[in-house]
Amino acid sequence: MPVVFRTGRYRFFFFSNEGTEPRHIHVESGGKYAKFWLDWVELAEQRGYNAPELKRIRKLVERNRALLRRRWNEFFGSI
Repeated sequence: MPVVFRTGRYRFFFFSNEGTEPRHIHVESGGKYAKFWLDWVELAEQRGYNAPELKRIRKLVERNRALLRRRWNEFFGSI
């Protein structure tokens, strides 16, 4: 489970067996979970986060999108 980065209480990571799906990132904190697509920043699924938290996480994904996509490509190969 490669961790791409951490900021505040959030851990951004992907699972090593998910290279067949479109690029995405998982986010966890305090037992809560979200998954965002990276080619078009969109929430794929979530458990436990409220709307303001999801908005905050989405902004972090958007701000770090280039890094997240680059790390995905380094691990799984370019799409």
